[in-house]
Amino acid sequence: MKRYINILSFLIALCVAASFQGCIRLSSSDPFEGNINKLDINAVYPEGYSSFVRQDVEVTVENVNSGDTYICNTDASGNAETDVPNGIYRVSISDRNGSDIFNGSADKVNVSGKDVTLNISLTHSKGGTLVIKEIYCGGCSKYPQEGTYQSDQYMIIHNNDSQTEYLDSLCLGTLSPYNSTSTNPWISHDPVTGETIYKDFIPVIQAVWEIGGDGTTFPLQPGEDAVICLKGAIDHTVQYPLSVNLNNPAYFVCYNSTYFPNTTFHPVPGDQIRQDHILDVVVKTGQANAYTVSSSSPAVIIFKARGISIQDFVKQDGSLIQVPGSTIDYVTAVPVDWVIDGIEIFDGRSTSNAKRLTPVVDAGYVSQSDIYQGHTLFRHTDEDATAKNGFEVLEDTNNSTNDLYERETQSLHK
Repeated sequence: MKRYINILSFLIALCVAASFQGCIRLSSSDPFEGNINKLDINAVYPEGYSSFVRQDVEVTVENVNSGDTYICNTDASGNAETDVPNGIYRVSISDRNGSDIFNGSADKVNVSGKDVTLNISLTHSKGGTLVIKEIYCGGCSKYPQEGTYQSDQYMIIHNNDSQTEYLDSLCLGTLSPYNSTSTNPWISHDPVTGETIYKDFIPVIQAVWEIGGDGTTFPLQPGEDAVICLKGAIDHTVQYPLSVNLNNPAYFVCYNSTYFPNTTFHPVPGDQIRQDHILDVVVKTGQANAYTVSSSSPAVIIFKARGISIQDFVKQDGSLIQVPGSTIDYVTAVPVDWVIDGIEIFDGRSTSNAKRLTPVVDAGYVSQSDIYQGHTLFRHTDEDATAKNGFEVLEDTNNSTNDLYERETQSLHK
């Protein structure tokens, strides 16, 4: 675990004397060791948004190997700088101005033996109406029995808007590669800046699931939640008290015994599950007999097709793409602008994590420290917006580093 050292007072004095914006070092090693280099960061706003450039936008600089983190703020021109020792860094910028969100990141930035100037292009997006409130994927202990358990995954969707939203035709999927520590064949890096270059689609692997309905069948009121069981729509607590009860008539379920016949992970749904709450498999592109969502570090999205049904889309040429290096696995190439929300999860046990989601969907990540602990990834509440609107409003900056945290127990655990 990182040990955070607060040296804010010293840095404020130093920055005032030097007459430039400062940085806060959140570090696990003190003092600096080795060569010290200046990292100069320039936030480049998209064309047409130059008027949004402003002072005090937060910039995060993280040493990929040590976990040392430096928080800087931009000046009025959108520039920030910090001194860092030799290392490989992940740099991210997140700015929100009303409903306008700007995010950008650069991975594998090599700052060794020289000063580096880094231009980070920001992408523009809007806060989502539907957001992913929680993902429980890591499993739990079988206590009081011995062993571990992971057949009880779920996610929760939240209506963050002041209007009724409809879950009809909402799709979900998990990204290729399954784990944040795996080689990612869908991205490349600028050889000079280290900036990550993403495809113009989101590679959803194994299956696309869709909630049915006629367009107004499944309303979700402002501040309401919808639970989607990814595995095992049964009461798991009967055998494993540290797990959760997913046998609930309000819950939606990923279940299809034809495509995913493995009853260990997909038993017949419980007696409380409604038939119309069982999601459809739009397309299956993998070989597994159980729907696979990484227990340690998935990246997931929710989306709706635009201008075409999702069923017709997957039939088009170019919609299904073979995974580079694989002879059997394909992904569904979901257009980025169809995505309503997405969350990137890193494996907190590793220093070899790499981004899969483009910054326009999620510019950051939330770490899961370990598996089989009953932990969950959960979204912060925006207390001011909640008080103003009179219903629960969750943080949504399209940056999971800011928006989510690791929670000690599942919210559905009783």
